[in-house]
Amino acid sequence: MSQADRNKWDARYRQGSYQARTHPTELLVEWLPRLPRGRVLDVACGAGRNSVYLAEAGYEVDAIDISSVALDRLRETAQARGVKVSCTETDLESCVLPNQNYDLIVMARYTQPSLVPTLLRLLRAGGHFLCEVHLVTDREVSGPSDPAFRMAPNELLKLAAELQVLFYREAIVEDPDGGQSALAQLVACRVTAGC
Repeated sequence: MSQADRNKWDARYRQGSYQARTHPTELLVEWLPRLPRGRVLDVACGAGRNSVYLAEAGYEVDAIDISSVALDRLRETAQARGVKVSCTETDLESCVLPNQNYDLIVMARYTQPSLVPTLLRLLRAGGHFLCEVHLVTDREVSGPSDPAFRMAPNELLKLAAELQVLFYREAIVEDPDGGQSALAQLVACRVTAGC
């Protein structure tokens, strides 16, 4: 992303965008009891609704986002709720990712297909990838209006072909804030005997 993109996202968070969206992603809430504990990477974390939820559940969380304003909000929320989240400001288009291996990688509502193979290389054996991206649709839905920021049908599934898919769905879903979103949702595992 360019400096202009960084400035755009910083401005959105300064203006209070997403301030009411403090609930974790429903897919994450549903799957958390079945996911391995340990170290998690929250990709394009924004203000950290999933990061804080995961930290409260006992995960060691690395959160990355392009917006320093969003990360400041995340740090404040984590401190207020008594949890620790390691925050890193990074441009995901340059693929500067933590030099770690993860038990869980979460990417919610951020679309960059070229990043997925890099993320999958960071998964430990038995590690899980939980991903929710906007889907191309003709319907009036929430999310980006530019189709470049949406995936085509089955695109996410193909990107995760090296993993064992535990759950996959493409659907129009009701958001907790009342809107509707066209989403592709995936939970997949780096294959081991116990996956």
